[in-house]
Amino acid sequence: MASAPPMRPGRGWGFVARLGLAQIAIGAVAAIMTSTLNRVMVVELALPATIPSILVALHFVIQMSRAKFGFDSDRTGHRAPWILGGVIVFSAGGFLSALGVSVAATQQVMGLGLAFIGYALIGVGMSAAGTALLAHVAEEVEPRRLGGAAALLWIMMIAGIAVTAGVSGQLLDPFSFSRLLTVIGVVCLVAIVLAALAAWGSWGIRRPAIAAPAVAPSAGFGTVLRDALDDQSTRRFALFVFAAMLAYSAQDLILEPFAGRVFGMTPGESTKLGGTQHGGVMLGMLGAAVLSARIGSLRQWAVGGCLASAVMLVALSQSPALGGAGALSLIIFGLGVANGVFAVGAIGAMMAMTAADATRGTGIRLGVYGAAQAIAYAAGSLGGGVASDLTIAGLGDVTRGYTVIFAAEAVLFVVAAGMALASTPTVRAGVFQRHDAGDAILGAMR
Repeated sequence: MASAPPMRPGRGWGFVARLGLAQIAIGAVAAIMTSTLNRVMVVELALPATIPSILVALHFVIQMSRAKFGFDSDRTGHRAPWILGGVIVFSAGGFLSALGVSVAATQQVMGLGLAFIGYALIGVGMSAAGTALLAHVAEEVEPRRLGGAAALLWIMMIAGIAVTAGVSGQLLDPFSFSRLLTVIGVVCLVAIVLAALAAWGSWGIRRPAIAAPAVAPSAGFGTVLRDALDDQSTRRFALFVFAAMLAYSAQDLILEPFAGRVFGMTPGESTKLGGTQHGGVMLGMLGAAVLSARIGSLRQWAVGGCLASAVMLVALSQSPALGGAGALSLIIFGLGVANGVFAVGAIGAMMAMTAADATRGTGIRLGVYGAAQAIAYAAGSLGGGVASDLTIAGLGDVTRGYTVIFAAEAVLFVVAAGMALASTPTVRAGVFQRHDAGDAILGAMR
């Protein structure tokens, strides 16, 4: 029987914000991978959308290892090295991916081979850093602050994506491959510096390993994983994460190629469009976090965000007929707001479930959720790119091909909303509810 975990020291918002620097680093590298490099491969290199979709799917498939990284960091009880080491690995992968795309302009096979290795390194690094970071916050922040902590971390990651997309979009015009390498190289170096600052303050924090009551403290990864999956609430929530992220990720990689091919946007303009979307995500999260203290449950906010995303995708499918780039930007911003509303409900419920059971390793359970998300992202990213190629080829029209894909993704979001109602526990929203000294708390599970 594992001993009871030590009392949480009640670390404050400064602690969460410092760790959020690593989230900014994750967002920055994610922006260049899913936005900039994806756009360059499809438009500037005239490659089928299937190729960048396969590369992004590769990095998500590798993130199925999140449960193993969570298990390993549970056993060491020292999260900071995993956070910093992971960011160093995926930053190196980000630059190698950019180098590969640049080389592919003249030597396609060699360049895509380098990009393949780079995207694989991104998957490894994000698995290690992201899982350890969330586990560290869940362990060190007292339960009544976990809702606010989850929102703050996610917002900081989105800020990293939005700022990187906006700034790099400005710096990439006029486009050249040498300029691409310079901009992405700087982004990756900044990411490492931010992660070093995030990890430095946690370097001396160690916690004893915690095993599930049903297994011995020395049990291997397979035994501990089976114990985590034996828990019904863990299984049900993992299924919801898969359904929701499949709906979300299917549109992620085709937005910028859509803007370039249908609306004639430059690489810089379409990259800034990605920043517009993520700015909307931040606004949606902030609004939902404040309003959910008074209205509804976290599950209801997740469902509402899914349904709102479906509505915006229908509007996106009709955007070529609605107007020019201005109308497209407004729709993309609205889609981001809807995604942010969904994120508050889903992340809040995840943090509450993890905090509610201190007898199982935090990293292993968050790793299970992360693996479910990674599988969905891999399927959605690959499916979105392949489906766009097939529909465009089958219909013989670029605009109509994208219209069909966006409409299908709207249906996926409706399905995800139904999964949320069926598979997530009801959690009173109260993410920023006032309690005692006025700190943010997450409502109790019921």
